[in-house]
Amino acid sequence: MIRATYRKYQFHFINPGVTSRGVMEERISWFVIVHDTNNPAIMGIGECAPLPGLSRDDMNGIERKLDWVCSHIHTEEILQPTNFSDYPSILFGIETALHDLTNGGTRLIFKNSFYSQSRGIPINGLIWMGTIENMFKAVQSKINNGFTCIKIKISSGGIEQELNLIREVRRLYGPDLEIRVDANGAFDYDSCMPVLEKLAALKIHSIEQPIPSNAYESMAEICKISPVPVALDEDIIQWPAIRDKIELFEMIHPPFIVLKPGLIGGFTETEQWIKLAEAYHTKWWITSALESSIGLNAIAQFSNQWSFSTVQGLGTGQIYSNNIPSPLFVSNGYLYYNSQADWDLKILTE
Repeated sequence: MIRATYRKYQFHFINPGVTSRGVMEERISWFVIVHDTNNPAIMGIGECAPLPGLSRDDMNGIERKLDWVCSHIHTEEILQPTNFSDYPSILFGIETALHDLTNGGTRLIFKNSFYSQSRGIPINGLIWMGTIENMFKAVQSKINNGFTCIKIKISSGGIEQELNLIREVRRLYGPDLEIRVDANGAFDYDSCMPVLEKLAALKIHSIEQPIPSNAYESMAEICKISPVPVALDEDIIQWPAIRDKIELFEMIHPPFIVLKPGLIGGFTETEQWIKLAEAYHTKWWITSALESSIGLNAIAQFSNQWSFSTVQGLGTGQIYSNNIPSPLFVSNGYLYYNSQADWDLKILTE
């Protein structure tokens, strides 16, 4: 019989993570640990990492739901999405843990070349908001370390300085550098349009979530007329589970969607989004949501199941001072898994 426990752990940012939504210095994750009572030495581990203010998760009920998970882990209903409409991050953690256990408890989640053959996944270099000087140094560091795609967090308050930063980056590094920007819903409709015109002149690849989520009519209009392709992010996370995903594509017709398996309900939900996006000729990429190496590993292995032609958003594995040591590493703008290296799980198992 399968048994489950969970453990809460607080991660600390090396440098505060700053977006238009606020500043993050710590991050809490809950880890679901499952094992078969006939072989308790083999365990599967999954990460439940909701983000307050962004996730659909009911933050006040997380541990009550995890208690329920532990008492129902052996039942067929444990993977029913309807049981987790208010806890998509927990469903992601359960799926990861059960995949891990099924594959021998070695952090193998999906059998593919990322895990077994060290096939790299191209990723963007993430640039947090901060002083323009620090943002420019971060861009230089990413490019010097081999990144060919960077994603810059932008805001409404500091947009003119941020535009000047992007102009200087474009001047120094030329047209081949792929630049994405992420607004995290910083603008309203009226303030957004002039910014989009200026970004278009700088040959920006895309802008993530220019206006807040749930403003569907305004977002549909922006996607229709924007000179910069729009990528839906928060709108995907917040899209109510009871509403048909088809309705979003029919209503908004987004050029891109950004998929965060850890926040939208795991692998099955993400796969549904991908298949619909491709049916509607919408491009997509997969992004981690500040998970530790446990969650990032699962998302990366899932990503490698798909054939993609664009850079993925998996560049958040080096943000914590107390991350779980793992075989994951970044080199020349690619995320790799060193199958000869070991995991150090003491913080979860002692």
